[in-house]
Amino acid sequence: MKKIKIILLISIIVLLLAGCMAGTGRNTPDYKAGFFSGIWHGWIAPLALIGSIFNDQIKIYEVNNVGFWYELGFYIAIISGFGGISIFRRRNK
Repeated sequence: MKKIKIILLISIIVLLLAGCMAGTGRNTPDYKAGFFSGIWHGWIAPLALIGSIFNDQIKIYEVNNVGFWYELGFYIAIISGFGGISIFRRRNK
């Protein structure tokens, strides 16, 4: 019973994240993704990569963005999300 609850919870979370992926159609011509959208798209980039295999509308990177600020947020999230910042940390022993 506990495994079913965990699988159900993970499925709900994945479905909620899928609605916020880049290129899913929520962007209109007058909307441009900003800094916080860049951070979000950077965090969910691995899920977007998997989703883009099955759905052509899902993109990893939002093309309709404000430029520098979106890209800054995206790259900050990519670097910190994949452990790039941990390269500079030292472990206390």
